[in-house]
Amino acid sequence: MSERASPLIVGAGPAGIRAAQALVAAGLKPTVVDEAPRCGGQIYRQPLVDDGRDARARYGSEAMKAERLHRDFAALEGRIDYRPQALLWNLRDGIADIMHDGAHQRVAYDGLILATGATDRVLPLPGWTLPGVFTLGAAQIALKAQACAIGTSVVFAGSGPLLYLVAWQYLKAGVQVAAVLDAAPLSAKFNLWHALPLAPAIVLRGLRMATELRLAGTPLHFGVTDVHMEGEARVERVAFGLGGRAHSIACDGVGYGLNLRSETQLADLAGCTFRFDPRDRAHLPVREASGRSSVRSVYLAGDGARIAGADAAEAAGERAALALLEDRGLPYDAARAAGLERMLRRIDRLRDVLEAAFPYPAHWADEIADSTPLCRCEEISAGEARQTIKDFALVELNRLKAVSRIGMGRCQGRVCGAAAAELLAGETGRDIATVGRLRAQPPIKPIPFALAASDHTNEEQHDEAH
Repeated sequence: MSERASPLIVGAGPAGIRAAQALVAAGLKPTVVDEAPRCGGQIYRQPLVDDGRDARARYGSEAMKAERLHRDFAALEGRIDYRPQALLWNLRDGIADIMHDGAHQRVAYDGLILATGATDRVLPLPGWTLPGVFTLGAAQIALKAQACAIGTSVVFAGSGPLLYLVAWQYLKAGVQVAAVLDAAPLSAKFNLWHALPLAPAIVLRGLRMATELRLAGTPLHFGVTDVHMEGEARVERVAFGLGGRAHSIACDGVGYGLNLRSETQLADLAGCTFRFDPRDRAHLPVREASGRSSVRSVYLAGDGARIAGADAAEAAGERAALALLEDRGLPYDAARAAGLERMLRRIDRLRDVLEAAFPYPAHWADEIADSTPLCRCEEISAGEARQTIKDFALVELNRLKAVSRIGMGRCQGRVCGAAAAELLAGETGRDIATVGRLRAQPPIKPIPFALAASDHTNEEQHDEAH
């Protein structure tokens, strides 16, 4: 009898690390594929080279968690097949297509844990393509991984807990934070009191960050509208509306984002069933509390399945691994699994409260000027998208993609897809849940033509041999 294929874990962030650790403890040797050069994911990202900063300077109050995760993953060396800087770009029939070290690799797997994480969710704003304008995640990467700032005087705009976290991190790094522009009204922040019994440390840490920003002289504006970036060769100011009046703040850098969006392309290619999630305003793969998806032997963990944060990702990664062990008929700790599910339910209640405190500004989609670039890859403006929707009586997102090419460029809709869905819903007067989602297609991210050609040749040779 041939040896059974190894489990495959996609992602080496908090979820992927804990999943790998649980599988190794059970005697398995999983393959771990990650696009980053070092483990940690976005939240615990490591620098490419030592820049002299210690963990406290890089991760703040999360330093102990970051160091523990990095240490635990390092302890797995030799007991996992770790492939950093590797892009898994296709899944089919228990086979993963991977680009690693510039070459194509085809890996068979038995059991797939998707811990793909999340990326920034944005709406196009006038001037958002100017040099000096970054997403919040990109601004954070520059600080953590490269020890550099996106400007000397930076405005942070949008919504979500990440808005204040990144602004505070820049403040602590010695950068002038010119302002924090929050799309949510101040009244929404009173919802945070409901989070105190669930996670007092998190709430108090958030209040401390806001207080320190205030004490440093950073204006915090709530309920801002009509945000747009202005400048010539680089962003020079951010204009916005507040209380019915126009305002402007000078800056040379902008960090912008509207919370996070799950990376679900691989779950789509794996055949998972999707369902609209009102809290995340997105179609997400269906999963059980155990992490099991609708597809046998495919498990979902972390922010790639639903936005819940790093602590939840750790718990979900371990829980998914325990489900895989159970499904293989291997011993697993049932009591531990139940405890992890209780933890995840508590964190999920916290996320509901945070969503009420940092609501998504759906009305911003109606304010997008026609001249604003919507799809940067294909150079399609919001006005062109609106005209296409009208001319072809479009009501579904993939039809809009087919007619306009929105989502067909390099990003494959990861940047513009959510915004296009909001615009389509607004133009047709439909609920965002009804306009559909962009279907994933391989490759989920760009690969060299030579790699695609070699893959096609391999397929033909395989067919001839059989």
